[in-house]
Amino acid sequence: MSSRRHFLHTVLGTSAAAAFAADSKLTYKGENIQFGLVTYMWGADWDLPTLIKNCETAGVLAVELRVEHAHKVDISLTPEQRQEVRRRFDDSPVKVLGMGTNFEFHSPKEDELKKNIEGAKAYIKLGHDIGGSGIKVKPNALPKEVPVEQTLAQIGKALAELGDYALGFGQEIRLEVHGKETSNLSHIQTIMQAAARDNVRVCWNSNAEDLSGDGIEANFAKVKDYLGHTVHIREVNTGDYPYDKLARLLVEADYEGFVCLEARAKQEDRVAALAEQRQLFQNLVTEARKTVKD
Repeated sequence: MSSRRHFLHTVLGTSAAAAFAADSKLTYKGENIQFGLVTYMWGADWDLPTLIKNCETAGVLAVELRVEHAHKVDISLTPEQRQEVRRRFDDSPVKVLGMGTNFEFHSPKEDELKKNIEGAKAYIKLGHDIGGSGIKVKPNALPKEVPVEQTLAQIGKALAELGDYALGFGQEIRLEVHGKETSNLSHIQTIMQAAARDNVRVCWNSNAEDLSGDGIEANFAKVKDYLGHTVHIREVNTGDYPYDKLARLLVEADYEGFVCLEARAKQEDRVAALAEQRQLFQNLVTEARKTVKD
């Protein structure tokens, strides 16, 4: 139960809380869905003060920091510099969600696999130091020379190791649904079953593959219980991805986390465009909350 629901039921009583819900015409579900930004293309060239200022202006109060961008938050930072990054976020209304890395764990080469695992561990510590709550990683590929089941198990084992390591830093491992073959939600489900760690979660990535087979509802159901604190979307008003259905599924699941924009299109005013995208997705969530029942 969300904190707001708990408050209403505790203070007002069950019948009064139900009356409040009926009067508002919105389900309580989905009330903790928030909007954020991934510094993908729109934020890639903003230094950290500019990034925080622009997010605040747009009313987008959470950000995932992609590696190797102009914010220059990376593992080369000294302890003092990490504290400065943390202070900048603490002094603003913008929340740092953590680091968006490109580490992947499918390689059949042991040294390559170890390099990616150790690299991810360094970013787990960085995420902790700057006040983030997790890091994003990828599955990314299925080598042709290795049985699929073996690769999926290997990815899951690597994630389990990272999950155990991340516990000491209070971090979540976010497996982005990514890669030509590994975007298959059945494969993601298998990986998560192999990982079997509470702090290893799925980052839904709004891919075309989500619509394959029995459709988005069936594919969402495969990973719904594994969703972490971040979901990735592209521009809501471009393309043919059914963001209205995604919003409804998130509301039905009573998702508590951040739907983060990975924007691609060039814009003259990215801050205004970011604010528009926030409003567009919030509108979809509001419409879903009108129709979904508690």
